[in-house]
Amino acid sequence: MTASADTSTVKPLNFRRYKDGDNKVRSWQKEIFDAGHSHKCPTYIQSTPPCQGSCPAGEDIRGYLNIVRGIEKPPAGMNWQEYAFRRLTEANPFPSVMGRVCPAPCESGCNRNQVEDFVGINSVEHFLGDYAVQNKLAFNKPAQPSGKSVAVIGGGPAGLSAAYQLALKGHAVTLFDERAELGGMMRYGIPGFRTPRDILDAEIQRILDLGIETRMNCRIGTNITMAQIRADFDAVFLGLGAQAGRALPVDGADAPNCVTATAFLKAFNDGRLRHVGKRIVVVGGGDTSIDVATVARRLGHIDKIHESERPENIIGGQLAHDVAEASVRQGADVTLTSIFAVDKMQASRHEVEHAQSEGITIRGGMAPIGVIRDETGRATALRIIQCEAKIVSGRLEIKNIAGTEEDIPADLIVSAIGQAVDFTGLEEFNNGKGAINNDKNYQVQGQPGCFVGGDVIRPHLLTTAIGHGAIAADGIDRFLQNEPLEKRPKIDVHAFDLKRKMLDKGYAFTEASEPMRGTCNSTAAIHNYDDRSDRYVISHKELFLGHFPFVARNRRSMVSLTAAEALNNFQERLQPLLEAQAVAEAKRCMSCGLCFECDNCVVYCPQVAVFKVPKSKSTTGRYVDTNYNKCIGCHICADVCPTGYIQMGLGD
Repeated sequence: MTASADTSTVKPLNFRRYKDGDNKVRSWQKEIFDAGHSHKCPTYIQSTPPCQGSCPAGEDIRGYLNIVRGIEKPPAGMNWQEYAFRRLTEANPFPSVMGRVCPAPCESGCNRNQVEDFVGINSVEHFLGDYAVQNKLAFNKPAQPSGKSVAVIGGGPAGLSAAYQLALKGHAVTLFDERAELGGMMRYGIPGFRTPRDILDAEIQRILDLGIETRMNCRIGTNITMAQIRADFDAVFLGLGAQAGRALPVDGADAPNCVTATAFLKAFNDGRLRHVGKRIVVVGGGDTSIDVATVARRLGHIDKIHESERPENIIGGQLAHDVAEASVRQGADVTLTSIFAVDKMQASRHEVEHAQSEGITIRGGMAPIGVIRDETGRATALRIIQCEAKIVSGRLEIKNIAGTEEDIPADLIVSAIGQAVDFTGLEEFNNGKGAINNDKNYQVQGQPGCFVGGDVIRPHLLTTAIGHGAIAADGIDRFLQNEPLEKRPKIDVHAFDLKRKMLDKGYAFTEASEPMRGTCNSTAAIHNYDDRSDRYVISHKELFLGHFPFVARNRRSMVSLTAAEALNNFQERLQPLLEAQAVAEAKRCMSCGLCFECDNCVVYCPQVAVFKVPKSKSTTGRYVDTNYNKCIGCHICADVCPTGYIQMGLGD
């Protein structure tokens, strides 16, 4: 490609890097700067930022942060808070809940970690979610029903996510759940001081308001057969969850006062469990074990209880009386053990620190090897041993250290080492390993029209289940339209859509019928632009990090409690950002892989080849353009592009 419209006097360029017989590496610098023509000129490449690539729900994080910070403007008649909320909830209908409890793998992947500290993505999500609840924002119902019906089995995050996405596509959805209330692990597996029930209820109701029907206290396989479900509906989504806990794999673990974390938390969230005993030992190391330990610390113990009021009996389903309410509540000694060292535990770092501040003893590098029982069969202690645990080739290896055994006295032992699926009545789906086999579209293998998602595939994060539900809903939609289930993209996320943005702003354009070079005079949709979001995550090495000064993170306030203050304190600890803080935090986003209108390329271009697009034609992602008659391929624009949006890739 030449820098002049007259190509008659320009010698042809040879792009072969080596000639026959060459054995030395040579620089292309001479050719690149040869007279008035260049091998490489700037192109505009949209990539997925690592925050989105790390988000199990595939949120368009960069997109809603750019809205909050003011880069992308909302349409007329809508404020930025609502616009950002609607962009966020294209992937995740639970921003207020997830903004509180998601361990935020997006923040671990954030490129801002290379400057000073990650962007507080979770805190901005929290702010937007609370704004939507407080202002009663509703989802927009589809204009036209599809005439198709779908049964969603399980009202946890996966089922609710699938139901939400399917309802938006116009399908009639009926949601079945064996419990009295929806929410799954969000309600029954996480304590209310982490997921306030009014917030959870509001976000669930917003989904139901799309016209979703519910059948509560109805277990498929018991109250209604799977055959009847298949006969009554055009497709099925299985969001069964994994709400059966795993017992400790040691001798004596069948003692009545050895219980699972899921049973413990369900009894607490049901309002039945009101005290736990004097000495509690929790075995785990993940966020669930922290939840159990902090709940136990708040419940404490009472001195005189009836046999029927023992915690294990209440957890087992016996009816609780009012004795705990009338008694003086006293503190409980809570110990949490993990096979991993404390700094290597899977639980969120801040949750571990707050548990310790509340007086919970955390002992890392300890493995359970037995339960000590008295003559009645009740557990009196957990026997542990020092160990070294590590992951080798994806498998856990534990090496116990002989001679380091000890007993931790216990009135109640809680196992938080994993979850299991209850397949009663649905044995046909069990793959023999306690899970359901599925393809990349989350369709059950060998069962067209039957899809699956959430912990029934593999117990993981709530956000992961939400992502499963959304992808499965796409598959169900295609199935109902008799379309083939196409291969999912390598990077399966919601991404900024420049063409949609241009249409929203009323810009007319024509589609290029074939790949084009040097399109600065073309009417094709986007000048030398390629959206690689479905296949490429941009790293910090492709950014101009020198553009970003140190800016301290805007942190949410967390109420820290002492051991005494934690007793009987069930108030929420995490406080949302103020509006100004949320905006300031969003401005720390480096908009990796998409222009954020800094003007560097325009200012530093020595040929004045890069220019701003006229306001009548510009929009987010289409802020600058290049005149290729002036460009000499010096790549300064790419060097100073903070976001890596400009790459040197165009050439003959």
